[in-house]
Amino acid sequence: MDVAAFLLALVPIIWLVVMLLCFKWPAWKAAIGSFALSCVLAFAWWHLPVAQIATAALEGFLMALWPIVLVIIAAVFTYNLCVRTGAMDVIGNMITSISSDRRLLALLVAWCFGGFMEGMAGFGTAVAIPAGMLAGLGFEAVPAVLICLLANGVPTPYGSIGIPTVSVADLVGLDSLHLATVQLVQLAPFFVAMPLLIVLVAGRVSDDHGNVASVGERLHGVAGIALLSGASFAGAALVVAMFVGPELAVVVGSIVSLTLTAALAMRAEKSGHLDARFHMNIEAGEQLTVKSALSAWSCFLIFVLLLGTSNLVPAVHAALAPFASHVQVYCGENPGTLTFSWVNTPGVWIFLAAFVGGAIQGASPRMMGEVLAATVKQMMPTVITMLSVLGCAKVMGYAGMISSISAFCIAAAGGLYPILAPWIGAVGAFVTGSGTSSGMLFGPIQSQAATALGVSDYWMVALNALGVAAGKMISPQTLAIGLAAVHVRGKDAELLGAVLPHAAGMLVLMSAIAMLGQGLPL
Repeated sequence: MDVAAFLLALVPIIWLVVMLLCFKWPAWKAAIGSFALSCVLAFAWWHLPVAQIATAALEGFLMALWPIVLVIIAAVFTYNLCVRTGAMDVIGNMITSISSDRRLLALLVAWCFGGFMEGMAGFGTAVAIPAGMLAGLGFEAVPAVLICLLANGVPTPYGSIGIPTVSVADLVGLDSLHLATVQLVQLAPFFVAMPLLIVLVAGRVSDDHGNVASVGERLHGVAGIALLSGASFAGAALVVAMFVGPELAVVVGSIVSLTLTAALAMRAEKSGHLDARFHMNIEAGEQLTVKSALSAWSCFLIFVLLLGTSNLVPAVHAALAPFASHVQVYCGENPGTLTFSWVNTPGVWIFLAAFVGGAIQGASPRMMGEVLAATVKQMMPTVITMLSVLGCAKVMGYAGMISSISAFCIAAAGGLYPILAPWIGAVGAFVTGSGTSSGMLFGPIQSQAATALGVSDYWMVALNALGVAAGKMISPQTLAIGLAAVHVRGKDAELLGAVLPHAAGMLVLMSAIAMLGQGLPL
């Protein structure tokens, strides 16, 4: 075991942790520092020539720009445009008009709509928007954010049109469809259980005498709805992951879950059997028409475009395949090959759907241009972070720094390494607040560990995403976004104390899944 190489290889990662958590640097500044340190160490200790460092970094930058940055900007632009046109308000009114039961409202807003926002946009919108909606409905601020943190963790590996999964699959050379499927198999128990946990948190109310509703009372009348809400989400997402890929897994899963949950919630509302303690007085929104509803959802014809150009339609998929370039950028040994799909890539289709949907919603070309410019400016720190993290990952990979970390971890943990794998993914998400960044930093380590242990690369890399689901909900960045959305300051410690036991419990279960399931034929 080369302890010195292991410790030095950790320096860029440790720098990121310390700068973000201790010195409260913005992520883009800390990521630039990590990238610079990886270059210096690659040259000074691992003796990688300057030309190879430069081309390794360039490969990472190009991979970040297309398709990751393209998808990020396109997804957030779609959301911002819907906010500007008022479509997002219409969608919110549609959802909150379904029930007056706080438990069912939490499911509809945080779990179903939050999952949809994670799948479409990600980057904090799936916590901020639902938390603000719940607070506006009358939920107390901290519990509203807690509910959204719990709901947001599980779908994170498929956020922003599947970018975390697609990115790590490309980085370590795995098939994104198969990786997305294995991830969902690992995450399925949490998809099913999380709505029950959301109901329990949302139903924690007291009567006039200060008596808190018991667990049984909180679940009464809605437990079946919660289970079906989670199972339908997981089932639909799994089917999409298997046959289409990670891009639409959570988007379709959330819509299926929303449709079923809404139908069951309306049935429960009409039954008159729901406990009155959980009733909330909801102000009626503007009267909705079929036209206004269809207009509000028009930007999301992305489903049609992505499905129509996927493997499900071989003729279209094959016709678009030639519009691509394959290049090798790294000038050293065993260079990777980058593939740039210039037409059939999610970012292009999202932009097309956004412009068409925006026009339907009445947005002028000038408005769309203004929203796009504002979105690019808004996302520049994220763009710089993605460039730096992927550049760092490529330099560390080609230099042998990833191998040094992996070799030490395997030597230290041996066959028990899979127990640690989800915790490593959780640390990445906790520190960076991003499932994508966690995969970029630790996906290669997980892949090399799998090779050393003789287990499936897909299983081990998927375990990193499994841990992301727990780490994301306790990330300081995510907590800050949620509290800002409900206009609360100084409650970070209280919120962390509330969500931490849930995340820790999930990680223990994840470690058990990691060990027990590694022999499955996946």
